[in-house]
Amino acid sequence: MADTCDLLCLDLPKAELIRAEQLALTEAERAANAAQALGDPTRLNIAAALGQTDELCGCDLSWITGRSQKLVSHHLKVLRQAGLVEARRDGRIVHFSLTEAGAALLAAVLASQEARV
Repeated sequence: MADTCDLLCLDLPKAELIRAEQLALTEAERAANAAQALGDPTRLNIAAALGQTDELCGCDLSWITGRSQKLVSHHLKVLRQAGLVEARRDGRIVHFSLTEAGAALLAAVLASQEARV
């Protein structure tokens, strides 16, 4: 089956309504960046670990994921920039936790995976 129509069959009222309500470019870029941030297996594992508790430090996340602290730090930066993770410094230790948006996106990604099994 081809992914294109064989003839022009535009439902103009429906298409115009949806077109008028589509995401603004900046909103779409922000959402796409968040989705891409969880598109890496290491970042997904980090987020999943954070989703199981209130917060973890980078050392904990390094141990849990079996990755170097430097690599985990890089992935945490990406997750923070995407607005999925927030950091809290306590002296010389930095604790990380999921934001509400991060928890919601993680739940959606994991639910879609469970639905396939």
